[in-house]
Order: sequence, then C-alpha cells, then structure tokens
Amino acid sequence: MTKQDRGLGIEDRGSGILDSSKDDEELHRVFNPQSSILDPVILERVRWRCRRGLLELDIVLGRFIEQYASLGEQQKLEFDILLDMPDTVLWDMISGKQPAANEEQQALLALINAA
Repeated sequence: MTKQDRGLGIEDRGSGILDSSKDDEELHRVFNPQSSILDPVILERVRWRCRRGLLELDIVLGRFIEQYASLGEQQKLEFDILLDMPDTVLWDMISGKQPAANEEQQALLALINAA
C-alpha cells in the first residue's frame, strides 16, 4: 500500500478530503493571538456556519458576523462552541429562554443580541 493509498498527507481524490494537518495549521494561523489579520477564507467558513435552518438564527447571526473580526481570541472560540449547538438550543440561548453555560458565553450572547 502506498502513501497515496493510505491518504497520508495527500489529497484523497475520491472524496476530496484533505490532510487534517493542513487545516490545523490554518486554524492556528487564524486563531493566533499575535495575528490581527483575519483570513478571508476562514471568515467565509464562519459565515457559512452561521447559515442555519431557523430563519431567526439566520437573521441574528447574519447581522452579528460583521463584528466577528473584532472579537477577541476567547470570544471567537466561544462563538465556535455556540455554532456547534443545534438550532433550537442556540435560539433558546439567544432569546434568553435558556441560560448561557458560562460568563464568556453570556457576554457573547449579549453582543449577538445587540447587533
């Protein structure tokens, strides 16, 4: 079995999946606290993740994404955690029906609601 057959470090031409180490490098570059420049590719990925099944979430997150570049490192990580949540749970948190898990999320939810 060759390196290409095992998919180690080479693009898998069948599924289009890339080596994950490349993605790790890209995420480190974007979430690097010394870097004040936000990669446009990453911003588009975050923008795409903000597109949700609930119209209300689409509207609220669509307004908030314009402020994403100005978020701090921890806020970006917390926003990523929020985007991993199911639509109904996230909407309940944004609308105040469900409490935030921690103070950082609570502060981020306040920013989202203010947008």
